[in-house]
Amino acid sequence: MSEKHPSKDIMETKGTILRGKTICLCLTGSVAVISAPIIARELMRLGAEVICVMTKASTELVSPALMHWATGNPVITYLSGAVEHIYLAGDRPRNAGKADLVLVCPASANTISKIATGIDDTPVTTVVTTAFGSTTPIIIVPAMHESMYRHPILTKNIKKLRKCGIDILGPRISEGKAKIAKIDDITDRVIDILISKKDMAGKKVLITAGPTREYVDEIRFVSNNSSGRMGMEIAKEATARGAEVILIKGKCMVKTPDYINSIDVVSTNDFIRTVNSELKEKDYDIFICAAAISDYSPKECIEGKISSDNVKELKITMGLTPKIIDQARQVNEKVFIVAFKAETNVSKSELIDRAYDRLKRSRADLIVANDVGNEDIGFDSKDNEVFIIDNKKRITHIERHSKRYIASKIIDTVLESYRIKDM
Repeated sequence: MSEKHPSKDIMETKGTILRGKTICLCLTGSVAVISAPIIARELMRLGAEVICVMTKASTELVSPALMHWATGNPVITYLSGAVEHIYLAGDRPRNAGKADLVLVCPASANTISKIATGIDDTPVTTVVTTAFGSTTPIIIVPAMHESMYRHPILTKNIKKLRKCGIDILGPRISEGKAKIAKIDDITDRVIDILISKKDMAGKKVLITAGPTREYVDEIRFVSNNSSGRMGMEIAKEATARGAEVILIKGKCMVKTPDYINSIDVVSTNDFIRTVNSELKEKDYDIFICAAAISDYSPKECIEGKISSDNVKELKITMGLTPKIIDQARQVNEKVFIVAFKAETNVSKSELIDRAYDRLKRSRADLIVANDVGNEDIGFDSKDNEVFIIDNKKRITHIERHSKRYIASKIIDTVLESYRIKDM
């Protein structure tokens, strides 16, 4: 038999961003522990090695055998002479098996309060205490009934943990429950802590995301299929790398994380007014315009609702909308502008040529081009493939990958070009 556990065949099937990282997944007695196998395997698909530590209460809800299957690694349910807590979270070299991060997910009210008061009577609390002493990053993801979450002592303990540098993620309040954070948010936070460089510290970045809505009457509008995911991932990446980010967003289909400061807008004119106001009033270093701004807008918005009772044919006169990046450059000559150019079903050379033409006409610094007609990398896809073109028509091709990975590579290219321009 091969030494490799069959469950590890899924490693890196969604990317390599967590390759070489070990995550200690600590499970407690919350019913949300049923999500643990899914969370573990999503982290593995991104390249992480996952080692599970369980309290006795959690083993009564989910079998350690299931977690062994999910992770491909033996599960720690008690501490033995092997001093597992030191092996995983002690002050030891990282290449000696030490975890890069301790993820307490889900975290019950009981375990949160024990951690906050320094009580070590389960494998999980002892691992966390050891991680504190070795400065290993810790993320706690609460999950319990809402009434338990509202307990004033628990509230005080969560504040205490935050002051100690613990990352508290969630919960989502719904149906009388303080529910576990969404899996995408959990993996994003792990990536933020483990991977992202802090090379944007001190930078102010303005980002746009999502579609516009151009109203025909008070209930009907013209829009596009943009989900806002690409712009959102760029905002997450820039924030994780230390930037001060403001996200201006249309009606996105993806949730905005609580830690990102955002401004909601609707139409192209709303975007332009808000962007211009931000660029006039604040000293931004970089403006990344990833929103899918409408090229056309109805000449007028009819008051009320257009009746269909006696109208068999409706004609709408559309006018060309201003280009937001043109407006931005007029407002601010110094800000580093990154434009986006979406095309459908064109050759790569044509895509690049059209994007470069737009870059030159708008006096942007970089432009990101992609083919949204391809469903695998289109508006609603979680993946993307882009070409980044600069003013000398130098091209950086980022092949198909997750939009978070694409965002990281876009930021890398932006920073490299920004530093050259700033020299």
